[in-house]
Amino acid sequence: MLTYPAGAARDKFDAGCGWPSFARPLAESVVKESVDESISGMPRVEVRSAVGDSHLGHVFADGPVELGGQRYCINGSALRFIPADKLEAEGYGYLRDVVSQ
Repeated sequence: MLTYPAGAARDKFDAGCGWPSFARPLAESVVKESVDESISGMPRVEVRSAVGDSHLGHVFADGPVELGGQRYCINGSALRFIPADKLEAEGYGYLRDVVSQ
């Protein structure tokens, strides 16, 4: 399993859809997006990990305007919450400044 930083708790919001939703990825470089036409008549934008090419979820343009208007719906099984005080021990200490903004 490939582990990499995808989103920050500060960007998470309740979209009422049942999926963990974020306003943006932690960094644009950790995800890649492409058109997903797997459901006929409902094109979507798929979000995949940039490094491992794993499916993470989809992004929609109906997120909170005050957060940029995007809703990154990420599969819960693709997430693992790491508290800020555990970042160093988990190998993500280099992200401390990013997640504490």
